[in-house]
Amino acid sequence: MISKMYKSLLTEYISGLYGYATIAIIGQSCIGSIAAMLILMNNDLSRNFQIIELFLVVILCMGFNGAVLAQQKGKIQFNILILSVLTSIIFIIINL
Repeated sequence: MISKMYKSLLTEYISGLYGYATIAIIGQSCIGSIAAMLILMNNDLSRNFQIIELFLVVILCMGFNGAVLAQQKGKIQFNILILSVLTSIIFIIINL
């Protein structure tokens, strides 16, 4: 079921690559910035753990933006997008 959904979303993403990449950059950057804000607002964690969380969120968001700017293949962009969004959502949930 998940692989079927992944394949259909990947096909759709590749068919409208430039439009979807533009929308995805905006969306995942907003989600990443929310995650970064919540990480920095959370005083329950040690400072080192906050920096590690922040590093992961920022590097994955920048990785997707870089993949789009470098005009990587659609599948590579899509995989990095999924990883970036899932990581940001996980850190949002952890730091609520």
